[in-house]
Amino acid sequence: MADEANEPVQENAATTVAPERTKRPRRVPQKAEETAEAQDAEEKQEAPLVRKRQTKAGFNAQLVFGRYDPKEVAIIDGSISEFVNLDSYIYPNIYGRRSKQSYYESHISVVERLINKLMRGGTGKKVGGKVIRTEGRLQGKKITVMRVVKNAFATVNKQTGKNPLQVLIDALQNSAPIEDTTRVRYGGISYNVAVGISAQRRINVALKNIALAALINAFRNKKSLSDSLANELILAANNSPDSYAIKKRVEGERIAKRAR
Repeated sequence: MADEANEPVQENAATTVAPERTKRPRRVPQKAEETAEAQDAEEKQEAPLVRKRQTKAGFNAQLVFGRYDPKEVAIIDGSISEFVNLDSYIYPNIYGRRSKQSYYESHISVVERLINKLMRGGTGKKVGGKVIRTEGRLQGKKITVMRVVKNAFATVNKQTGKNPLQVLIDALQNSAPIEDTTRVRYGGISYNVAVGISAQRRINVALKNIALAALINAFRNKKSLSDSLANELILAANNSPDSYAIKKRVEGERIAKRAR
């Protein structure tokens, strides 16, 4: 009887074994070092998104050609300051947007306006006493001309040590004419009359003369177009009488003075 009492009682496994409950792992408080590492990993994952937003929001604050800051430029001539656009892009090209707006040219960067003036056809031939410039290698090749202006800016920066954007603005201020003449016909007689010139046209004439000087000096010459443009910008910025744009301004103002 005693042996029977000491023997273990065998029970049915189906009735005695209960299903095991899955216990959630106990949350162990992390150390300060582990939490810092986790925060750094999260910041690294979020960093590219933040950089993309900053690049998109601050696109207008980019440097021109990735090197030159337009915020350093100072415009002394107040008459043209409202029409000189210094909105900076890495590559100054707005692809003809806003072309239907009034004062379309004032919405374009002054660097792009210089590029557009250079996209013309060399010196051409004289027809009826006028130089026709309608055909040439640079028409429609904006990327090529953009590279020319980029190399010219690098040359200006190397020779003068100044921001080439400031040199361009100084050249425009010195070569922009103040007076112009127009042809008037009265009673079968035509004569010139001195007229004032708007700020927008002053910039257009100055850019046209600077671009034309660069094309003429590089035409059938060993000097490249970028070196010719850099030389003209430096001469016009220094108000040198050797500059073609300065000569055209002086000649136009002299003719207007006679026609008063």
